[in-house]
Amino acid sequence: MLPARVIRSGYWDNNVKIGELARITGTQVETIRYYEREALLASPSRTEGNFRIYTEAHVERLSFIRRCRMLDMTHAEIRGLLHFKDAPSEHCGDVNALLDAHIGHVTARIEELRQLEQQLKSLRECCNEPSTAAHCGILHELSQPLCEGATSEGNHLRCAHPGGPSHQRQTGTTQ
Repeated sequence: MLPARVIRSGYWDNNVKIGELARITGTQVETIRYYEREALLASPSRTEGNFRIYTEAHVERLSFIRRCRMLDMTHAEIRGLLHFKDAPSEHCGDVNALLDAHIGHVTARIEELRQLEQQLKSLRECCNEPSTAAHCGILHELSQPLCEGATSEGNHLRCAHPGGPSHQRQTGTTQ
């Protein structure tokens, strides 16, 4: 099915060039080419002048891919869904499993973002009073080396806070 804006416009020529496909679907031309290279979108036929010519099927598939990307699905997940879309007689249990797995990834990402939010709030607490940049607690904390075992994904701020393990190592103090 064509996107609603194409239907409302009353315009559809079953053979459109890449620029028109981009306009119709709201997709960058380079993204369309990328999806072709990644085999998410079938390569279109070409004119004698070597222009790509897209059909309604391309519009529908590209719209499907874009919707999946808006839901933060990976290309592998999209390929899996496209497999089932292309094989409509197959059972949809695997589609449900794929979506359940994606929901699990999103849930984990939300937790990571909550942890990041807490790290940023802790960092913000380092500079509650107006001061010069030379005395900015945030800049000071960001300049501290990561504590042992910390990773770029881990919570290094907890280690760098005054009273935390790295601060205690640096100052020789304990609480």
